[in-house]
Amino acid sequence: MNPIDVMAVAYMNRTDEERKLLRLRHELTQLRIHTELRDNNTALLVHRPGGRGLPLWVFVGYGGAYFSWQYAEKRHPVNDAEGAAKVLAEYVSR
Repeated sequence: MNPIDVMAVAYMNRTDEERKLLRLRHELTQLRIHTELRDNNTALLVHRPGGRGLPLWVFVGYGGAYFSWQYAEKRHPVNDAEGAAKVLAEYVSR
């Protein structure tokens, strides 16, 4: 691939990751979990309810297949944003 094609593919992948994070953000908002898109929309900052403790960073990882957090030890398939939101909401509410 030439350099322009490489950049185009990287941009398309980034846009896909943004869409996945936006979908997750929407689902978390429905569960009343405060979130912020950060770092050029490559990460989602998930705040703990009541401001207790540190927020959690969520990324799209593993080739775009999973939402990952907690040093990539925790993950959930990106094709199940609703389920990921429920798992994350429970995780940050502990």
